[in-house]
Amino acid sequence: MRYIRYASIAIFAIALVLIALANRAPVTLRVLPDEMAGLAALNPTYEMPLFLVIFLGILAGLIVGFIWEWIREAGERAAAARQARELASLRAEVKRLKGEKHQGKDEVLALLEQAS
Repeated sequence: MRYIRYASIAIFAIALVLIALANRAPVTLRVLPDEMAGLAALNPTYEMPLFLVIFLGILAGLIVGFIWEWIREAGERAAAARQARELASLRAEVKRLKGEKHQGKDEVLALLEQAS
C-alpha cells in the first residue's frame, strides 16, 4: 500500500512538472480590466509564467473551498461540542448517584456492586 501511495505521488509530481514545462511562456496578468483601470487610475499588471498562474488559481480555489467547508460545518461542530458537554454532565451525574447509592455501606461491598 505504501508503494502505491509513493507511485501516485510520483505520477502527480511528474504531471505537475510536465504542465509547468509545457506552459512556461510569460503572460501578462492584469488585476483590473482596461475600462475599470482607466476609472481607478491604476492598472497593476504582472508578468509571470502561465504555469504559475494556473497553479495559483488552483491554490486559490482550494483555499476558498476549505474556508467554505469550514464555515458550512460550523453548525455540526457546535452540535458535537454541545453533545460532548451533555455527555460529560451525564457521566458526572451518574458517578454522583452511584456514590450516593453506596453511601454508608461497606466500601468493599460497594466496589463489588459497582463492578457488576
